[in-house]
Amino acid sequence: MKEKDAGRILDILISEYDLPSSPRSFLKFENPFQILVLTILSAQTTDKQVNSIRDELFSRYPSPRELARAEQSDLEEIIRSCGYFHAKAKYLIETARALEETFEGKVPRDMDSLVSLPGVGRKTANIVLNHAFGIDEGIAVDTHVRRVARRLGLSESTDPDRIEQDLMRLFPRSDWGKLNYLLIRHGRSICTARKPRCESCSLNKWCGYYRKVFSKK
Repeated sequence: MKEKDAGRILDILISEYDLPSSPRSFLKFENPFQILVLTILSAQTTDKQVNSIRDELFSRYPSPRELARAEQSDLEEIIRSCGYFHAKAKYLIETARALEETFEGKVPRDMDSLVSLPGVGRKTANIVLNHAFGIDEGIAVDTHVRRVARRLGLSESTDPDRIEQDLMRLFPRSDWGKLNYLLIRHGRSICTARKPRCESCSLNKWCGYYRKVFSKK
């Protein structure tokens, strides 16, 4: 896709979905530690589910110091509803220990340091950098971003890292942070995994998926 067309898609998404003031997050957090923990928990579950346990979680473990000393079984009971709770509890405790031992109890502000933490990949690191620090190092690619990007023709890859690189080439750095939010909003409301609302989509003029599906009708 040409950068001009990608820019037009972004303009339409901005007009369709009101951009809130920063942070543009679906997770409810108050500091960098909280968004790091919540983003790790959000894998393979909904933001709503993660938000539902946040108060209990952070009242028990308000900082890396407390979480680093947590009993894994106690933590698992709190996060059980978020799925994969054994692995997530292990990652969270190990990450908290790394923050305490290596980063003086603070969430680092650079990609290399963040992805060195247990359970943290580029997607999580991008979210933390953008939401907690306003740093646009890349574009977080989750299932919604992956689906919408491929259908629109913003990327032909199935690999999240390749999709991220394609999006970074098409859009200026100043738009990277908002792009994740907008593509997720569009993926949840219009370009859903099942029964996407293609005929009412304001982007179908540029959409390869729309042309492919409706050319057969």
